[in-house]
Amino acid sequence: MPLQPQTLGAALHENLTLHSALCRREAGAFQKAVQSGDDVVVACTQEKRLFAELAGQTEGAVSPIRFVNIRETGGWSRDAAQASAKQAALLAMAHLPEPEPVATVSYVSAGRLLLVGALDQAEAIADLLSDVLEVTIFSTGTRSELVAPAQERKYPVISGDSLQLKGWLGAFELKWTQRNPIDLDLCTRCNACVAVCPEGAIDLSYQIDSAKCSAHRDCVAVCKSAGAIDFGREPQALNDKFDLVLDLGEHALIALHAPPQGYLAMPAFRGLSTPGLMAAVVKLREWVGEFEKPKFFDYKQKLCAHSRNETVGCQACVDICSAGAVSSDKSRNQIKVNPHLCVGCGACTTVCPTGALTYAYPRASEQGVRLKTLLSTYTRAGGRDANLLFHSQALGEKTVNALGRAARLGKTVRGVPASMIPLALWHTASVGIDLWLSAIALGARRVAVLITGEEAPAYVAGLSQQMQVAQSVLNGLGYAGKHLHLIHVDSPDASALTGLDASLQQVIATPAAGPAVPARFAVAQEKRATLDMALDHLMSHAPAALPESISLPAAGSPFGSVLVNKDSCTLCLSCVSACPASALQDNPELPQLRFIEKNCVQCGLCASTCPEDAITLVPRLLLTPERRQARVLNETQPYQCIRCAKPFGTLKAIEAMLGKLAGHAMFQGAASDRLKMCGDCRVIDIYSAENEIKITDIR
Repeated sequence: MPLQPQTLGAALHENLTLHSALCRREAGAFQKAVQSGDDVVVACTQEKRLFAELAGQTEGAVSPIRFVNIRETGGWSRDAAQASAKQAALLAMAHLPEPEPVATVSYVSAGRLLLVGALDQAEAIADLLSDVLEVTIFSTGTRSELVAPAQERKYPVISGDSLQLKGWLGAFELKWTQRNPIDLDLCTRCNACVAVCPEGAIDLSYQIDSAKCSAHRDCVAVCKSAGAIDFGREPQALNDKFDLVLDLGEHALIALHAPPQGYLAMPAFRGLSTPGLMAAVVKLREWVGEFEKPKFFDYKQKLCAHSRNETVGCQACVDICSAGAVSSDKSRNQIKVNPHLCVGCGACTTVCPTGALTYAYPRASEQGVRLKTLLSTYTRAGGRDANLLFHSQALGEKTVNALGRAARLGKTVRGVPASMIPLALWHTASVGIDLWLSAIALGARRVAVLITGEEAPAYVAGLSQQMQVAQSVLNGLGYAGKHLHLIHVDSPDASALTGLDASLQQVIATPAAGPAVPARFAVAQEKRATLDMALDHLMSHAPAALPESISLPAAGSPFGSVLVNKDSCTLCLSCVSACPASALQDNPELPQLRFIEKNCVQCGLCASTCPEDAITLVPRLLLTPERRQARVLNETQPYQCIRCAKPFGTLKAIEAMLGKLAGHAMFQGAASDRLKMCGDCRVIDIYSAENEIKITDIR
């Protein structure tokens, strides 16, 4: 791997010494560095454990140590000779401080395990776990009519139907209905009932199949001494709490793409040789004690466009969450996020149009610093046409590294291109349109997101929608080419790596124009503020004259206008009270409906609230100065009270009300005139009318 310490040092503003055996014969140089008090960045991740041990054994070691991989990602490729700028960018990013601490979510598990499955199979697994965990088995039958559970009853066994499971690590709740006439606590597993039943209605899990049972009750007679069988027992609704769940059923009790921590499902379980079983056993054994994880999100209810007055508008976060962590709370005009169920994918923050949900670990502002550092260092080191490759820290990083190793071994792949800078994310769905457009404004030519099969289908669809919106914006501003790419790789095997290599080469070969001058703004934590800064920079450096507006895809657009049918609209202003972004406004002086397009998030609350169905959403990005100004969508003449001439409504609204009530018996004559009066005059008229019948006159 060719390294150019002078070039790298110039880009990083420091003197660098090239080491080729730092973890071996040059270990003394590392020990001296960690004694210096300065930050130490090791440009290799292979020997992290060894370096940590060396630091621990070095007297006076005080320097923090960070690691960055510039080998598979920057050195092991056919473009390695041109990769100095990328290497400098990765080293500069490694110098950045760790993300600011955030609130944490706690779990406490005492190790009470629920095993759901065939009794004989569950007992076999329980034997592997019972030395650490307190096992309870929920029996769903047996694997075979000829396979019996153990004679010795080691574990509590429950059974029933209508199972409902919810919760998370340390706090699972199981509800079920017990209908089995056999009391499993009293049953001695003598199998006499199984042998005597003429219909074969009792299996070796000691469940009675009511469809087969013809009420011979031979089983009751043979079980008289134990008294375990009672057909007169009423069904019981039962519940219990557990810390962990291993589900061996063919249909998972929690059918989520991202199930809660503490829950493992193995629908294809066929015995102790089942692939993945040992990994599950190890994981269950480790899930005992107290645990913490970051609280990955921040939620600002005042920005939320989910609902108003129990009318639903935007529910993008509810629809996309694959962990069941986001739910609707219409009564409080907001959504609820359960931090114990949240897995930190960030998809909800990516599709949120208002920024009510933001990713917290790392924050968007911290990701912005990483992007700015990468791109500015890359340019300063002489790099051109920078491209970013977002990938996950799990399978995505493994795949990228595998590509580098394959290129090193002289395979048919070229490796990660010199202009492609990889950036690991906790989850690829955690970064969206605000950071993508910011990256282009800051100097990136293209942004690629690597999808590896870890992502839920809804996440892939959401990323695709957001990319279509962002690409429409860039092309509409005059930046030709394709700037945003989704790359799909199923697994890091040879054929998949060949496909990934071809995709990366295609990305960098695809024309993509960018602003001539990189932006200097700092990415904000607020999504809309970041979008405004990115758009302002992209607009000010657009290569051609700007159109008046850019049409955007309807799905996922965070920008747009509204059309109002003036013939239908009565200016009741229900839409104004429903709008969460203050895009729709009234005029205290005149009966007008006004609109500020910059504020509109296309949530649809105005359209769903409007009683006249007079509002239509128009996804677009307005580029003229009027985008930030209030404009009148509809107006009418005020209606004046026929008694005092004070305006109290709109002409259209009063006329519509009079038309609807014209045939009503309660609104004839003087009563009809009162509809044309303001509130004060209406009361005066009622009490001054001589022929008015009052309730006090009725006896």
